[in-house]
Amino acid sequence: MALTQRLLLRQSQALVMTPQLMQAIKLLQLSNLDLVAYVEAELERNPLLDRSVENEPPAEAANGVQPLDRPDGDGPALNGGEPETSHSAGENRHETPLDDTSPVDGESIRPRTADTPSAYSDWAAVGSGGREDGEYNLEAFVSAEMTLADWLREQLTLTIFDPVQRMIGQYLIDLVDEAGYLSGDLAAAPEKLGASMAEIEAVVAVLQTFDPPGICARDLSECLAIQLKEHNRYDPAMQALITRLDLLAKRDFTALKKVCGVGDEDLVDMIAEIRRLNPKPGLAFGSAVVQPIVPDVFVRPAPDGAWLVELNSDTLPKVLVNQSYYAEVSATTRRDTEKSYLADCLQSATWLVRALDQRARTILKVSNEIVRQQDAFFARGVQHLRPLNLKTVAEAIGMHESTVSRVTANKYMATSRGIFELKYFFTSAIAGAHGGEAHSAEAVRHRIKQLIDAETAADVLSDDTIVEKLRDAGIDIARRTVAKYREAMRIPSSVQRRREKQAAAAN
Repeated sequence: MALTQRLLLRQSQALVMTPQLMQAIKLLQLSNLDLVAYVEAELERNPLLDRSVENEPPAEAANGVQPLDRPDGDGPALNGGEPETSHSAGENRHETPLDDTSPVDGESIRPRTADTPSAYSDWAAVGSGGREDGEYNLEAFVSAEMTLADWLREQLTLTIFDPVQRMIGQYLIDLVDEAGYLSGDLAAAPEKLGASMAEIEAVVAVLQTFDPPGICARDLSECLAIQLKEHNRYDPAMQALITRLDLLAKRDFTALKKVCGVGDEDLVDMIAEIRRLNPKPGLAFGSAVVQPIVPDVFVRPAPDGAWLVELNSDTLPKVLVNQSYYAEVSATTRRDTEKSYLADCLQSATWLVRALDQRARTILKVSNEIVRQQDAFFARGVQHLRPLNLKTVAEAIGMHESTVSRVTANKYMATSRGIFELKYFFTSAIAGAHGGEAHSAEAVRHRIKQLIDAETAADVLSDDTIVEKLRDAGIDIARRTVAKYREAMRIPSSVQRRREKQAAAAN
């Protein structure tokens, strides 16, 4: 067969990852905090994007900022209106325009003043809280939070005067983690500092005398030993106990009594002394601010017995396309590069607004289906959580599994039973005994915890006993699965629980 070149026309379909599609996918999987940061960066970069103003008068078009309408005029506007809500049960769902493209807040931006007043009159104004009567206001001054490293450096300055030792101390302080432990590799310190290991160990010993007690330890045993020495409680029996913390973690009190050479009463006192110590002394300084979870979706019971699902408008960035500014600037633009730049900005702003709108609608659609599938959970609790996977939700709402997976990542739902991540409602199935209905893995874990919480010191349940009780309840589960769930919930074995309960009963 001869090889020849020919021109052929072939028609095919292919999915092209355009920049706009990649942007929509990226926005879909962002959390509300990451989304706000992303939109803030776009507002700084794109001059055609503006924050919309809440409670804006109807004549907003005259001010030069106009919402971006759909080109075909079909469906709700992309900006403005109330949050979209829907009933999870029944066919009648309310669809109102989404309010996901208005500003984060309607507050005006105030000019920032200088941090340090330049004259005494400025200090007096700050000290008086801006009042002319000269009344002193202590609340006008805000002190910076003292970090652990700053606190240790202050003590280092007052304790060590030798320049070489102070340099070693500065290096060691930089190795202290937020819990207060020396987490770095001290073996590499002599080569980096040009000092001997004996000199480094001497500085470490000085740092371990700093406040709070137990700071700059290299492990938990050393941390507890430092605190016990501070309280003059580091006797030979306590030293033996500190060296065998593994036995204490296993609640093997019989072996501990042999190691320490003490009786039951003395061992109880020693364990109580250990529990009063602080295993992470550094957490009292400069701890990171805990960011509370802000739910993306609210679920409330409706008057008709269904569930009302609505978006949290506070987590939806609200932006508009400034069409008037674009028209004004493009009318005076002559260079091709400037026209191309304005066109790119307009296209980017248009796609961002549409992507935000689509993201909000997709989250609401997926959340609505989750609530419909897990109706029993919202009504009666975790015991009635049903097995659910991404494919079931994707087929019900006509989307791909990957889209549902992105929607449920880093998104939270506020319910009457607490705040849950959307992925919480997707659990594997545990087969029912005798061919019965399957059970959710999360519901089975909850039952295991209930059984263990209800046990007494005289009747501690082994894993095999838990398997038998679950099978009597219609749950077919293996013993290794029970052990896996128990360990995941940080519940010790039956032997350790029996020792702990017997020690508590003896006390």
